[in-house]
Formats: sequence, C-alpha cells, structure tokens
Amino acid sequence: MGASNKRKPQPSSVSIGVKIASAEAAQIRELIEAGVYLNESDFVRDAIRHRLSEIKIIKCRDVDFQTAKKEILGYYRSRGEAYPDEAARDLELDFDLVMRVTGELRQEGRLVEA
Repeated sequence: MGASNKRKPQPSSVSIGVKIASAEAAQIRELIEAGVYLNESDFVRDAIRHRLSEIKIIKCRDVDFQTAKKEILGYYRSRGEAYPDEAARDLELDFDLVMRVTGELRQEGRLVEA
C-alpha cells in the first residue's frame, strides 16, 4: 500500500498573533467603546481587509516585442481609449514595454492620441 493522496481540507480561517504598542491598543479600545467595532478581532479583520484592498499585485507576462505589439494594438482597437498604464495592467505587460510599443505604433500611424 502507498501513501494516501488525499489532501486535508484547508481551514476557513486562521489565527495570527501580533504585538502592538500600548498607545495603539488604547486607540482600538476607544473605538470599541464608541461602538465602531465589536472587539479587537473585529478591528483587526477590518484593518486587514482595508489594507489588502489597497494593495494590488501587478503581474507581468514575459512576451516579445512583436507579440506585445499585436496584443496592444488589439487592446486599443477593442477598447478605444485607454491610458498606457491601463493597457499594461489589463494585458499584464511591463509598463516600459507598453510605452515603447505605443510609441512605435504612433510613429507608424496605427495609433493616435485622443
């Protein structure tokens, strides 16, 4: 008999312990006493959700110049107007690459600024 290939289910939540300054703890207690939060855990969960919503990981695919050029041209044809940073984000391409490609497309007359 071999080892089981069954994976254990992941817990729906985990506990994380942190230490904070006493002044910060006092501020959190004031918020709880004012009814803004139910307890310390409620505050921490809200703070984590808020911070995670502010941080975005930008993924960049590794593509050659010609592939990027085709994708970017198709992007602008289907989308119409967009800033280069939007194209970079949506296509997951390096911003500098998008700038070089859009510059070349403008020189060729295949892309015009709005």
